[in-house]
Amino acid sequence: MDPEKQDAAIVSLLTQHQPALHLYVSSLMPGDSGADDVAQEANATIWEKRHDFEVGTNFKAWAFSIARIQVRKYRYKQAKDARFVFCEELEDTIAEELGENLDDVSEHQAALQKCLQLLKPADRELIYHRYFKKTPLKEYGEQVGRSIGGLKVTLHRIRNRLQACIESRLALGEEASL
Repeated sequence: MDPEKQDAAIVSLLTQHQPALHLYVSSLMPGDSGADDVAQEANATIWEKRHDFEVGTNFKAWAFSIARIQVRKYRYKQAKDARFVFCEELEDTIAEELGENLDDVSEHQAALQKCLQLLKPADRELIYHRYFKKTPLKEYGEQVGRSIGGLKVTLHRIRNRLQACIESRLALGEEASL
């Protein structure tokens, strides 16, 4: 294959699998703040080794194997300060299970994004402040003139609607609505 076409194919595949790759690395490094750096290192290594990849084969498996090697390298470097370390056999088992289940997670994330877009602006704003900005309910309540109790009830209702919307979208293939 023409090197320019292969590079374009690799960029497309890497872009497509980026959320799953990042989630995979984060899952192998629970609670470790170095996960973003390791994911970036995996991306750089994937790009460096792009000519080793045969377009048409399983890119995700190839990229995940590179990411797992980067996680191991990171752990090796951090071994002196390690608080929580998996044995290699357990790590292999977890990595294998994650690789098989990340497609489902990506589908759930896509459904969540669509369902969030269907929320009323005020509900979307509450979700944004609570879960993305991690604003305490008391502080957000003061900003918008609502009680903590009222916000908790609203959040509960929104979460239920989001859950139903996600489940419907996954079951019906994107046709569901709030």
